[in-house]
Amino acid sequence: MRVAATLYLTDQTITPIRLAQELELRGFAGVYLPEHSHIPVSRETPYPGGELPPECARMLNPFVALAQAAAVTERLGLGTNITLVGQHDPIDLAKQIATLDHLSGGRFTLGIGYGWNKEEAADHGVEWRTRRALVRDRMAVMRALWAEEPTSYEGEFARVRASDALPKPRRAPRPRPGGPLHGPRTLIGGAAGPKLFAQIAEYADGWLPIGGAGLRENLPALRTAWADAGRDPAQLYVALSAVQPTEGKLAHYAELGVDEVIVQLPAGGETEVLRALDGFQPYVQPIRAPHTRLR
Repeated sequence: MRVAATLYLTDQTITPIRLAQELELRGFAGVYLPEHSHIPVSRETPYPGGELPPECARMLNPFVALAQAAAVTERLGLGTNITLVGQHDPIDLAKQIATLDHLSGGRFTLGIGYGWNKEEAADHGVEWRTRRALVRDRMAVMRALWAEEPTSYEGEFARVRASDALPKPRRAPRPRPGGPLHGPRTLIGGAAGPKLFAQIAEYADGWLPIGGAGLRENLPALRTAWADAGRDPAQLYVALSAVQPTEGKLAHYAELGVDEVIVQLPAGGETEVLRALDGFQPYVQPIRAPHTRLR
């Protein structure tokens, strides 16, 4: 089981370069970065975790930060946790993702979601009640641009004509009844439920929930939805985000067939983050001594 890391990376935390160097040095499988474009001051939407962390308004653009991380590493996986697809132009986003995946040698994982902040989404022109259908259409536009041959897509909320669009993401197409999935591994975040599991089975590669509560009941339901959609069971990928690991937790997740856990780091400076990494070190296989520094 892979062990990666995530944190709210901001202009006041450890830098993407130092974080990526340390994660690769210590044997972590990857780094996943979240996204908020802005936080409206007049926000009425409650934050799902209670009080809104101030880091949400200071987050670095994940694609720019991951590009820095890619440039100073060779093996470290790069991912988003999550990309708010509904808040992006899908043609531009497809180019950003393909470029990052190309330049990193195919190390990118696209975590996507539907968001929680209605005011942020509204500023991007997103109508809240149709945001899931919007994301589905925009993902289909990106898949069309990532296909080997010029492919068009016409949906209710997004469309693209058959186009030449290079470079292509590195991951090979994955078969499914509705046609192959093109592009990087795509994981959908969100709470368990029939609607989410049907969407994962339709146009993604797996699930990216927060934490591991209810997995024993929810993973069989996801696998049933996956099989009902005609997907290959071996292709399903499950990554758990924001995990505070213990040996018992990781053994439990491995028993359930989880592929990756993403440990939660503090949104702190270099000293604080490295101290947290020292605490997580027993759960990963170091490449060198933990305190060796890359120059």
